[in-house]
Amino acid sequence: MLSYLNGSSDIYLILGDPVEQVRAPESFNLIFATLGINAVLVPVHLPALAVQEFVRAVFSTRNIKGLFLTIPHKSLVMDMLDECSELGRLAGAVNAVRCDAQGRLVGELFDGEGFVHSLNGYNIRYTGKRVLMLGAGGSAAAIAASLVSPASRASQGGAAEVVFFDPAPGKAAELAGRLHAASAASVYAQDSNDPAGFDLIVNASPLGLQDTDPMPCDVSRISPQAALVDILMKNQPSPLVRAARARGLVAHPGFEMMIRQGALYLDFFGLHAAAKAVEQDSTFIRQQIYPAQLLGETHLF
Repeated sequence: MLSYLNGSSDIYLILGDPVEQVRAPESFNLIFATLGINAVLVPVHLPALAVQEFVRAVFSTRNIKGLFLTIPHKSLVMDMLDECSELGRLAGAVNAVRCDAQGRLVGELFDGEGFVHSLNGYNIRYTGKRVLMLGAGGSAAAIAASLVSPASRASQGGAAEVVFFDPAPGKAAELAGRLHAASAASVYAQDSNDPAGFDLIVNASPLGLQDTDPMPCDVSRISPQAALVDILMKNQPSPLVRAARARGLVAHPGFEMMIRQGALYLDFFGLHAAAKAVEQDSTFIRQQIYPAQLLGETHLF
């Protein structure tokens, strides 16, 4: 797929620690190759302490056109940005950064937008509903921000309540406090991962990347009418998704969240024609990203 690269190729990097789990290079390099764009997205395993120095160096180059950010780096560039979207400011994180013509760093956040678009596609209702977020990192913040903020381009009306659980002391409470102050929804933290009584459960924690991980929550406590989404991009269908489906619950992996972000990233990086093409038809991406046993779900889209 990368045989077309040459000295005129545009470079995009995805920064994380680790990066073994990232699926974005598969998706975007397929887009570039399919649409004839002379570009490549490369994963970079970068320690957190080196992020800001690396970002400064990256944008001193001429052919690195933008950065994707994944865990745990989404919040580490916020004080470097000259401009940031409202959703990014609300969540305290971004997952895309570019340098504009004036040399200013611009950040955007697409995780939550992609997630809400995927809920719309799956016909999972969230307007006026109670949502349990398992995890309080950058992805959880992004998803919650789009679920409760009027700034969300994808939302059809906000959730009534978003509740965070994270085992790290104070992490969930800090995030919930920031979002609650800027939202009409009820946003708070709880000390338990008990999913009982919630309409939508979102696993935005790393639990499930390994088969030996404990379950993020007790699936037997999920209400029969509730839906579950596990945003992990590796080891899907995850043990959590499999257990929920064994109970007959609506449960989906996070692939569609990533795919629905594709056009947003492309537009942000100035690839407007490509963004329009992907927005109109992303079937070829699903065929690459989804495991064969999950492809049958895509008829919903």
